Amino acid sequence: KTTLTDRLLEVTHTIPMGGTARRLDSNPIEQERGITIKLAPVRMHYQLANINYQLNLIDTPGHVDFSYEVSRALHACEGAVLVVDATKGIQAQTLANYDKAISAGLTIIPFINKIDMAAAEPERLAQELIDTLGFKAEEIIFGSAKSGAGVTELLNAIVARIPSPSVPNLTTPLRALVFNSIFDQHKGVIAFVKIFEGDINPNNRDQLYLFATREKLSPLEIGYFAPDMHSVDHLGVGEVGYIATGHKDIRAITIGDTLTVVGAKITPIAGYQRPQPMVFMDLYPIDAGNYRNLVDALGKLALNDAALSYHAAASPALGHGFRVGFLGILHAEIVTERLSREFEVQVVNTSPSVPYQMTLKNGDHLEVSSPSDWPRPEVIDHIEEPVVTLTVFTPEPYVGGIMELCQGKRAEFIDLEYLGGRVRLNYLMPLSELITDFYDRLKSVSSGYASVQYDHGGYQVVDAVKVNILLNGEEAGALSFVSPRFSAEGRGRVLVEKLKDAIPRSLIEVAIQAAIGGKIIARATIRAFRKDVTAKLHGGDMTRNRKLLEKQKKGKKKMKMLGNVEVPQAAFTAILKI
Repeated sequence: KTTLTDRLLEVTHTIPMGGTARRLDSNPIEQERGITIKLAPVRMHYQLANINYQLNLIDTPGHVDFSYEVSRALHACEGAVLVVDATKGIQAQTLANYDKAISAGLTIIPFINKIDMAAAEPERLAQELIDTLGFKAEEIIFGSAKSGAGVTELLNAIVARIPSPSVPNLTTPLRALVFNSIFDQHKGVIAFVKIFEGDINPNNRDQLYLFATREKLSPLEIGYFAPDMHSVDHLGVGEVGYIATGHKDIRAITIGDTLTVVGAKITPIAGYQRPQPMVFMDLYPIDAGNYRNLVDALGKLALNDAALSYHAAASPALGHGFRVGFLGILHAEIVTERLSREFEVQVVNTSPSVPYQMTLKNGDHLEVSSPSDWPRPEVIDHIEEPVVTLTVFTPEPYVGGIMELCQGKRAEFIDLEYLGGRVRLNYLMPLSELITDFYDRLKSVSSGYASVQYDHGGYQVVDAVKVNILLNGEEAGALSFVSPRFSAEGRGRVLVEKLKDAIPRSLIEVAIQAAIGGKIIARATIRAFRKDVTAKLHGGDMTRNRKLLEKQKKGKKKMKMLGNVEVPQAAFTAILKI
């Protein structure tokens, strides 16, 4: 999608031909991973039949963990281009995003991409789009984002088929949707807006008003993206642009808020339903002095990532940090990487967990999203775990391997449907099974061709236990995890062995144990280095030798009593792989 956007920008002369690839993926992490993680707006100008058209495009991510970015973008658009890979066909996210666009009332243009690849089957895929999604043959455009084939035809279709924004009475007051925001050191919070009614003109000296936060503001600057920021004196109906608010308080702007002028009587635009976090991890700064920097960094990330939630947490071993909620494991990886790169805050993360619902024997109900908050087993009546409705799209030859994988992940089969040469499998799967190594194993058994989409599916009863990790007899709460009872022992053994490889040897012996309650289920030992304290001695004075060895023995005993085991970041990363 981002490569196709590059070609659209080149054909409309928004950027020079043959410039930087993936121009809208400005974040280095996006460039390195080859994925889009944040929506990116851009304005283009296109001439057709001697008429100049202004096109406002928003490039969106494709991964399921960032589907909320797609939902936000759709509310700011009148139409969408549905890009389908001619070598992979319809995928789970194709259907999910199609449904979202239809629900938002958008006009959809299907574009079959990569038709110049050897493995491409564009005609068969076109028939799938006709049969599955109800498109007409003449609506489908064939092309290649790499070579630029079909791009001009696509631009012509955008102009012809996607309706222009409706223009209400010109005297109507401003009514704009805030669909994204970022923080700038000099300009403060910058809001991305789509104007539905009225206009913004700083020369009028009108004070702007935000409905949700009740904040008043006077813009420092307004403008549009092309794809860099270009300041202008006016933004009108249908335009997508930005407002530099000057606010240094990141809480001043809420994504999904309605922007108007002070005193205007308007109906707010229907905002967004805040996404519920699916995965939780504790993040602690490696350097305790960086706690304030971590607070600021999370606040700035949450400014343009409404799916990110966090609240204070504390650990006896790791100090003060935050319990952070994510939409998935990839989302968590990207956030921790951005903390390190963009804000220079190195963090230690605990094992990922999901929110469990508990009923205690005294009738109380709890939601527990951290192993450190797990109640004593004897007070628990029963536990419920979150489940997801999982859709897997795959070519037919891989169905057997995928069904075997899902069965091993405690998934309950619902149904399957054949769509041409592809199969759609539907399951009910525990969220805790999805967030571990499911994606990696799915790509492995399907040679990379399978894709997934999931939605929250409620809760179901589970027999789960907390597995404690002990280092030299002391509980390392940050390494503990929750598991179904039947697999707890096996997972405990795997983690103990991974920790043995990850924790460096030192001058003291380190015993790594996994325990359920008071029962030890696995153990590994990291042998100590032996420093030769007698190396400097010459001759055969055995008494002196013995004295030095005894002194070393006492010193090691003291280190065992007083010293903490050094646990590197690699040890915490090992938890993600069990």
